[in-house]
Amino acid sequence: MSENFASHLLHGAPFRFAKTMPHIPHEYTRRKDWPCESSFEWVVRFIRENGVTESFGRKSYIYFYANGFKYWTMGSPVERTILINRAKVNEQRDNTSM
Repeated sequence: MSENFASHLLHGAPFRFAKTMPHIPHEYTRRKDWPCESSFEWVVRFIRENGVTESFGRKSYIYFYANGFKYWTMGSPVERTILINRAKVNEQRDNTSM
């Protein structure tokens, strides 16, 4: 499986706006909303194994860029990860848009 497959799964995922953090606009998709839990876990692993590490504030996250967004998780073990986040990016791939 490939980057194209990960992009396809993420593109079709049900994302919702994180309204509790309007000062850091982003969206998230929940494990429980995916029709296939193994696909969710595969995407989490793909992001972590193929993404790039970048700082956001005092922390570092692994980001995967696709579909005009950057996607990341919060770092819990895969089996306990319940969210995948995304934020729109500009073409320079920086985190100033978050």
